[in-house]
Amino acid sequence: MTKRLLLVAAFLAGMHALALAAEAATLDTVRQRGILSCGVSTGFAGFSAPDSQGNYRGLDVDYCRAISAAVLGDAAKVRFVPLTAQNRFTALQSGEIDVLLRNSTQTFLRDASIGLHIGPVNFYDGQGFAVRRDAGVAKVTDLNGATVCVAQGTTHEVTLGDTARARGIRFQPVVFERPDTMYAAFFAGRCDAMTQDASALAAAVSVAPNPADYMVVSETISKEPLGPFTRNGDDQWSNIVAWVHYGLVEAEEQGVTAANVEEQARGPNPVAQRLLGTSGEFGSRLGLDNRWMLNAIRAVGNYGEIFERNVGAQSPLKLQRGLNGLWSGGGLMYAIPYR
Repeated sequence: MTKRLLLVAAFLAGMHALALAAEAATLDTVRQRGILSCGVSTGFAGFSAPDSQGNYRGLDVDYCRAISAAVLGDAAKVRFVPLTAQNRFTALQSGEIDVLLRNSTQTFLRDASIGLHIGPVNFYDGQGFAVRRDAGVAKVTDLNGATVCVAQGTTHEVTLGDTARARGIRFQPVVFERPDTMYAAFFAGRCDAMTQDASALAAAVSVAPNPADYMVVSETISKEPLGPFTRNGDDQWSNIVAWVHYGLVEAEEQGVTAANVEEQARGPNPVAQRLLGTSGEFGSRLGLDNRWMLNAIRAVGNYGEIFERNVGAQSPLKLQRGLNGLWSGGGLMYAIPYR
């Protein structure tokens, strides 16, 4: 009996060790490789798009760099993998990328049925419509009977049909495999309207041949919570990705910026001390250096800085914070406490 119990105990210990190894797989792989492989869009101004020198810029790009800084100590150690709506989830499932940050909507089915884990929302959005300014469209029902450009493999296709049925109106979808070809078709006059996340539409209009000729209708038809995806079964890695986001939001709440992060680490604020590794052992609980969030914030700034630089007042998009403002200012951005 004793021998049998010892065998059972050894078996359970072995299974536990295997589980821990599986959980640590992504972190170990990233460290061994020395590069974070981050899935982004093929071109989405304000979120992830290469500039004239080929360097990726945007809100999602800054999240990739923040994760790299937290895990590897260097925000530049990122390989950006441009993905379409059709291949983004497959790339994550197959291990081609370590994390997906590609303006992807979090939904029930994407969480429960494709073997992926949804992280915290890093941008609250809604599906909208872009139209010609002279089309006389003020609300969605004004588009009854309109041809609508929409990208294939997105939640926007489904929502467009749901909205038509719910409101008793008719749309004529014109489906495109890639957003860039959809944009070109809309601006060439092939569709009466174009539908996508309102932030994406604002980005597309900002770089249109004649931006003043177009507008984004103020009414939205859905909730589009955007955020990172990781693989199921790797809790350690999913926690790292989630807590980088919460750390960026907490930094804004505490007034910690890229410029003052070192000073704040030495300051008297106990929350900032825990966040920046001066006190406590928060980094080690995730298998990281205790200065992980200090490295991330020093590289890209806090959430507010990331927002304003890429999509807010300091960017061509000029988006208002709205729901993406801090909870203390009426928005939905709320960091789980670092304590």
